Formats: sequence, structure tokens, C-alpha cells
Amino acid sequence: MAANKKSNKLKEPVRVRTKKLADGSESYYLDIYVNGKRSYEFLKMYHLPEVNARVREQNRATREAVETIKSQRIIEITNSKAGIRNKSAWQKLMLADWLEKFYSNQERKGIKRIDKLRSIIKVINQYGKNTRMGDIDKKWALGFIGWLQHTYKGRQEKLLEQGTVVAYISQLSIALNAAVRAEWLEENPFMLLSASERVKKPESKRQFLAIEEVKLLIATECRNMTVKQAYLFSCYCGLRLSDMETLCWKDIICNDGRYMIATVQQKTSTPIYTPLSQNAVKWLPERKADDSDDTLVFAGLPSRPTTNKIRHTFGTMMMTVGADLYTTCKLMGHADVRTTQIYAKIVDSKKIEAVNMVDRMFEQTESDR
Repeated sequence: MAANKKSNKLKEPVRVRTKKLADGSESYYLDIYVNGKRSYEFLKMYHLPEVNARVREQNRATREAVETIKSQRIIEITNSKAGIRNKSAWQKLMLADWLEKFYSNQERKGIKRIDKLRSIIKVINQYGKNTRMGDIDKKWALGFIGWLQHTYKGRQEKLLEQGTVVAYISQLSIALNAAVRAEWLEENPFMLLSASERVKKPESKRQFLAIEEVKLLIATECRNMTVKQAYLFSCYCGLRLSDMETLCWKDIICNDGRYMIATVQQKTSTPIYTPLSQNAVKWLPERKADDSDDTLVFAGLPSRPTTNKIRHTFGTMMMTVGADLYTTCKLMGHADVRTTQIYAKIVDSKKIEAVNMVDRMFEQTESDR
């Protein structure tokens, strides 16, 4: 006699179950079991006591809706295992949740200067906390830009400066580009804006010391010699404050009497190799006998001295003495030569020379009389 074959019934990852309630109705929920983990989804849909034909028809429609939701969940699970992203899933994802996730990823990778990203998360929560990824399109982007420019107020209850608006939009756009790469967004709407629709970055104004002011600074006594040394060293090499704070003796290399800085910029994480002039070397503090290669060059530097002005002084001096734009760009550690062009606009020596020629011409005329 042939052995009875045991039928193998395929187990579904999602099952419809009900829970009896005190009023006699039953609440539908889904019992979901995937990869050894069980979860429940309560549908807030009910099977009512069938007291008449109308209720029976209502129960039948409810059951059909429940089965439809069950089928959708099975499709989502199957697509997930196959690596297929469910479009409705990313559309429902909250923008604020994505920004938090992106911020955590950047922080975990050790990405620096992400404070603006934290700020944009707060701004988004104020503009539209319930904004979903599916809501983000060109119309949303334009609305957000308008609100940021004309409605949102910062800490001092003032409208944002244009440069701050540009910085916020830039950070948000970076996060949305990452969402596109992760397939949580179809396209970044900020990339679709025309030139007239985009917020233009205001032209940067650089403050710097004139050469006569640098000479006066050299001749002036300072209570904290480390500050004076660091200030003048930056004047002659253009190093940022963040790089000055972390500069170690191992970062200063001497070959055949020529000194050079070889370090990685804190702001951009890119390496720079900057030759040092004799004036820059002169303002290096004396290395102590017990200083190791990892000892800070400017140990004891106050936490936040202002050095942007002196860094701009270096860039301005380079353009004044006739250094070309590309060389100055590399010495400053700029990633884009357009940033360096600002110094060329500051130092327009040709205009100054033309004005001086007029003065000399009239001086000569007076002497001839």
C-alpha cells in the first residue's frame, strides 16, 4: 500500500487575524512574519455582528479591503527581498526622518562642518514637519525658498541674510542628492530650477590688512607672543584657523633650507603643500628640545582668535605682488579658482596705477611753470 504523501502547504508571510472586542465586533490585524521576526499591523477595520443584510454587505466589503491590504504587504515583502524599491514606500517617508538619517551617516563618517545641516533640520520641521518625500517637487522647492527668504526669522527675530539662505538651500540640496542616489527620491527639484529661480550667492567682501598695517603690527608689542606669532605666520602663509590649531611640527618639512607645510585641511579634508617664505618661517615659535613631532606648533593659542582677516591678507598680498590666479589658488588651498578671483577684484593695481599716472602728469605740469 502506498504511503500517504504529506501535503506541503506554502506558508504566507502575512496572515489576516482578528481580535474580539467587548462590543461583539472583531478588529482586523495582519500577522507579519519575515526573516524570523514577527510584527503586527492593526488596520482599524472591523467585522461587525451580522444583524441584517446591510451589515453583512458591509462586512463583505471590509473583508475585501483587508485582503487587498494583505496582498499589497506580500508584494512589498517580495519586492524587498528581490531588491526592488517600492515606490509608495519612499513617497511616505518623512523628509525630516531622511535628513536625520543623512545627518547621522555624515557624522558617523567623520564629515566636518555639518552644523548647517543640523540647522536645516530645525528649519524644515518649522516649515513643514509632515512633509513627505513624495511631496517634494519643483513647486515645493520654490515655496520653501520664498518662505526662507521672506517669512522665516533667525535667532534675533530677523530675516536671514542672502548668504545664509544660500547655505541652507545648499545643505538641503546635498541631502536630497543623497536621497536620489539611495533611491528614496526620484529627482532633486532644486536641480531643476532655472537661473532666475535660484537664490544667487552674494559677492563676498574680504577684509584684509594693508602692507603698511602688517608692518605696524610687526612693530607693535603684544602681551601674548603666541598670538602675535600665529597671526603674522598666517599673514605670510594663509593658513586657516582650524589648520593653525592642529598644526604639528611633523607638518613642517625642511629640505635644503626650504620650509614647506604638508598637511590636510580641516575644512575640506584635502591635502595642501605650501612653501613658506622666509618671513613666514621667522614667525614660527622656537621648537623646544622636548617637543615631539606631534606637538602643536602654536600650543597655547587662545580658542577663537579671528584669523579670517589675516588669511585674506595673505591672498591679497599674493595678488598685489603679481602672483597669478592659479598659483594663489593653490597656495590658499581653494578647491575652486572662482573663490580666489575675489582677491583679484580687491587688488586692481592697474586702476591704481592709472590714477597715479594722472597725478604724476599734473605734478609735471606744475613743475614746468
